[in-house]
Amino acid sequence: MENGLLVKVEGAVATLRLTRPQVHNALDDSLIANLTQAFQKLGVADSVRVIVLEAEGKSFCAGLDVSWVKRGADQSREDGQRDAMQLAVMVDAIDRCPKPVIALVQGAALGGGVGLVAAADIAVAAEEASFALTEVRLGLEATIIGPQVIAAMGGRASRRYWLTGERFDAREAFHTGLVHAVVGADKLAEARDRIVESCLKGAPAAIAGSKEAIRLLSEAETGPDLMRLIAHRFADCRQGDEAREGVASFLEKRKPSWSV
Repeated sequence: MENGLLVKVEGAVATLRLTRPQVHNALDDSLIANLTQAFQKLGVADSVRVIVLEAEGKSFCAGLDVSWVKRGADQSREDGQRDAMQLAVMVDAIDRCPKPVIALVQGAALGGGVGLVAAADIAVAAEEASFALTEVRLGLEATIIGPQVIAAMGGRASRRYWLTGERFDAREAFHTGLVHAVVGADKLAEARDRIVESCLKGAPAAIAGSKEAIRLLSEAETGPDLMRLIAHRFADCRQGDEAREGVASFLEKRKPSWSV
């Protein structure tokens, strides 16, 4: 454990646990840096195929540490921009990690905590979990986590919760698309294991490519250029080693080499 983050790797699954329960797992310089480094390192580790993000204590993540925010008021513009960029890089490292990222939300996710949830590929919340984009109540904008939050919740829901800063429960988070499932607190581990098992049935390179393709397709305009892009990507996959193994295993009625 180092500076608020516990990293544990068991087989093909890496678990990152926020361990600052005394401050509701708020994000400070050290935790931001450690999360960034962990996702960047695990993202290129061949032995790791799934990453789980979880937290200790009553809260998942209360967002930015208030002391971190307060310090920014007295910084030079250059130092403030450097700090903000470090936060943006952390969220981007989660979002662009080539491995499936599963967030388990056991309690409150506020501000930047919502950003962590939105940046994950799959999010499961306990029934008791709550959420809020609290930045405006501190005189801030949720811009750094904005791309991920809008991609998860959509523009319409984002308008309401960005502007009001009000709390919403796990069911509303599910309704908006921020989380994919809501379960009892005692069922979080079971949900995690089921999703991990499903992810491990997919081919690693195909999963990484799918994450990249989803981003490209979300940002691209329809038309001939997009059709060429998706056709070329599919053709490359079709001729790759994973596709050959996947088809062979299907025809031979066996598991593919990557499946556990």
